[in-house]
Amino acid sequence: MNGTMAASSHRIMLGPLVAAIDQGTSSTRFLVFNSKTAELLSHHQVEIKQSFPKEGWVEEDPKEILQSVYECMERTCEKLTQLNIDISNIKAIGVTNQRETTLVWDKETGEPLYNAIVWLDLRTQSTVERLINKTPGRNKNHLKHKTGLPISTYFSAVKLRWLMDNVDEVHQAVVSHRAMFGTVDSWLIWCLTGGKSGGVHCTDVTNASRTMLFNIHTMDWDPELCKYFGIPMEILPRVRSSSEIYGLMKICSSRKSGALSGIPISGCLGDQSAALVGQMCFQDGQAKNTYGTGCFLLRNTGVKPVMSEHGLLTTVAYKLGRDKPACYALEGSVAIAGAVVRWLQDNLGIIGSSEELEKLAASVGTSYGCYFVPAFSGLYAPYWEPSARGIICGLTQFTNKSHLAFAALEAVCFQTREILDAMNQDSGIPLTQLQVDGGMTSNKLLMQLQADILCIPVVKPSMPETTALGAAMAAGAAEGVSVWSLNPEDLSEVTSEKFEPQINPEESEFRYARWKKAVEKSMNWETMEPVCNGNGETSIFSSVPLGFYIIGSMLMLIGAKYLTGHK
Repeated sequence: MNGTMAASSHRIMLGPLVAAIDQGTSSTRFLVFNSKTAELLSHHQVEIKQSFPKEGWVEEDPKEILQSVYECMERTCEKLTQLNIDISNIKAIGVTNQRETTLVWDKETGEPLYNAIVWLDLRTQSTVERLINKTPGRNKNHLKHKTGLPISTYFSAVKLRWLMDNVDEVHQAVVSHRAMFGTVDSWLIWCLTGGKSGGVHCTDVTNASRTMLFNIHTMDWDPELCKYFGIPMEILPRVRSSSEIYGLMKICSSRKSGALSGIPISGCLGDQSAALVGQMCFQDGQAKNTYGTGCFLLRNTGVKPVMSEHGLLTTVAYKLGRDKPACYALEGSVAIAGAVVRWLQDNLGIIGSSEELEKLAASVGTSYGCYFVPAFSGLYAPYWEPSARGIICGLTQFTNKSHLAFAALEAVCFQTREILDAMNQDSGIPLTQLQVDGGMTSNKLLMQLQADILCIPVVKPSMPETTALGAAMAAGAAEGVSVWSLNPEDLSEVTSEKFEPQINPEESEFRYARWKKAVEKSMNWETMEPVCNGNGETSIFSSVPLGFYIIGSMLMLIGAKYLTGHK
């Protein structure tokens, strides 16, 4: 009897709860937080499959993405019930998502018209070259004054243009006014608020600012930008702030998660903006770095957008309410961070898990002069060089897989250092410590290496789910919900772990200089004009050096296996 009373009184003590959908590149999570303490009460995670139909193409199934959200909600609701936590205490749901990933669906049938084209997909390289060629002086920064972004394969507008040009179903749906475009947040909010039966077609300012169709000064879709890309404005979602009620959840009542029906979806932030909010970087000059599939360093620049002179992006950080001002950030984006671990595991088979990578690297404690530039999708910030490709250099007969593992971790840290240098130059005020989050931060060796290579302390919160926390904060603080206070004095103190630099700066500078040399060698692998292979498709071997490199690498791997007697 007493146990039951204790459990029910514990339920009352929890107060209002806020949930977050965190839909990332490699997985989906549903997490539930206590709005008074920011404590994570329960969550569930589901992996997402990526498909690579051709070289450089990366796709995901929109229905699988949606299904993974339902599954995570279902399992989390079950876990909450087991913990004797009342699901009806959930007062709001926030959405945070992988940005730039592009979807088009039919508003009448609710069916996706093609797979989601993932942010790091490279199929639009020829589209980008065609666009740059028609700009005055072939300038990739031609639209930067409005968008804060260079013309690149990274952003949604070129992916949408490719879909309209190459997928007949998309073209037909656009012509017959049935097409809806959205990034992952728009797709999820539309589906979760009713889909073809009255679903809300919207996005928030942070996701909109990554499309190249959005003017970051007027805070709306820009007719000139839409005309430049040839995209009809009627297919675009309505742009809202990051914290307001967009619509109510509609879930089949037969599911356990049916208990979430009628709860407002009231927060929406692209994943990197959500992490900035979750790390409480509300002051001009505060910065965080998220280590996920890619690596993303954002520095809050306040209510004025700062245009970078050193290859960084200007992006909308957040707008926490309809009547609140928008805040901006400088961003450095690295395409490949955690993805390098997946590559070592899935493509080369030299590790079985990410934990194994840390053990391997720690066993040698050095790369022994081996440098790895994982430019699988070209180089993002600060270079914006789509012609770059991955290289491993400085190999000797002594080099083994442990040195390669160490070099892979170092690569993540060197890429972050390049961005931090650019950020310090742009702002004129060097960062004195770096706040970090994301899946890879559980790797203590990586965190120590990062402090050593940056020569400043690295601070990691003990609760790593800051991206989901940011979305929950935005949802809970929305007008009409108001269960989460964003006043600095009301925000919970976050416990954290600090990594101090342990090597001398000269050693750090020497290694960094060698890394820069390796980066130069990775440039211009791909020829700028792709050669067609007779079927109208471009070939990986359009770049002769890259062709030789890949064939040579394959022969070396086969030879190595033969020599060591591996099957």
